[in-house]
Amino acid sequence: MDSFVPRKIFFTKGVGTHKDELHSFERALRDAGIERCNLVQVSSIFPPECRMISKTQGLKELVAGAITFCVMSRCCSNEQKRLLAASVGCAIPADQRSYGYISEHHAFGQTEKQAGDYAEDMAAAMLASTLGIDFNVDESWDEKKEIFKISGKIVRTRNVTQSTIVKNSGYTTVLAAAVFIF
Repeated sequence: MDSFVPRKIFFTKGVGTHKDELHSFERALRDAGIERCNLVQVSSIFPPECRMISKTQGLKELVAGAITFCVMSRCCSNEQKRLLAASVGCAIPADQRSYGYISEHHAFGQTEKQAGDYAEDMAAAMLASTLGIDFNVDESWDEKKEIFKISGKIVRTRNVTQSTIVKNSGYTTVLAAAVFIF
């Protein structure tokens, strides 16, 4: 049996507001450009030899109505002045034949930078744990090169994060997603 492994991935984010919670989510999907797909949320593996492409390129490859796999984080509230954040972090080993990790994180009261950094750290920690390595974020981070070094192996990380403050009495939804292309 042939394996069903994505060959491409892109990252996107969105925010939506509406008086109804579901409609605010749909507007966030529309803002992210993925509203026309039947999204199936999957867990946290970045496939080996998967190529990152731009959001623009990825959106062109989506087909309306298609079953589309993604790792998604979302956060919603109708509490005025509430700070919302949704983030997807990713840790990819330098050896592209190995798999990486994708993490999803959502929070109230975190800025975009705080949520994004946390999601990246989680992805790197999950990757380290599969390798049986004790991982200390502060000791492993190389600020000059913006890379993690886990047991001598270079791991690149990134995140996509959406945050906003609820401004009206309706619902606001933020989302971030890693979308797979086959």
